[in-house]
Amino acid sequence: MRIFALAFALLLLGGSTYTLTAQPTGLERGNMAPEIKLPSLKGDTIALSALKGKFVLIDFWGTWCAPCVEEQSELARLYKKYKQTSFTNGTGFEIYGVAMEAKKPNWEIFVAKNNISWIQVSDLKFWRSPVAKTYNIQELPFNVLIDGKGVIVAKNLHGPDLEKEIGRYLRK
Repeated sequence: MRIFALAFALLLLGGSTYTLTAQPTGLERGNMAPEIKLPSLKGDTIALSALKGKFVLIDFWGTWCAPCVEEQSELARLYKKYKQTSFTNGTGFEIYGVAMEAKKPNWEIFVAKNNISWIQVSDLKFWRSPVAKTYNIQELPFNVLIDGKGVIVAKNLHGPDLEKEIGRYLRK
């Protein structure tokens, strides 16, 4: 009986440990967004933390992802509309595009052809990127909206839902 109780306790402990470590942490509303430092198309490293003080949409996307490609025109519209806007906790709107790519030419051509003027970074490691793991990227497009202090205010919103959320933080 004693061996059974010990085995049962170990099973519970082992299951609890697995459950705790399997849960993604740090990406909930109110948490600080994990730092990202990746190279741009020009090769210079751009840190997410360099945008402190701005309202930022971290946009994870890929040129090979049809919904991501479709979303770029909407992001361009939002960027133009809110770039110089004051928010309750940040001044100016920035998009920090993280391209989940394996080949630089595909990314470079797409950005140039579509006149994407916001920040673009990638380590060209595709799904093996440490950033994909940190942000628990399961599918694209995926985004995280952070305030001027780097605090997550929303995640994975698109279209009208994204603009509505941005509007909630406009300085009146």
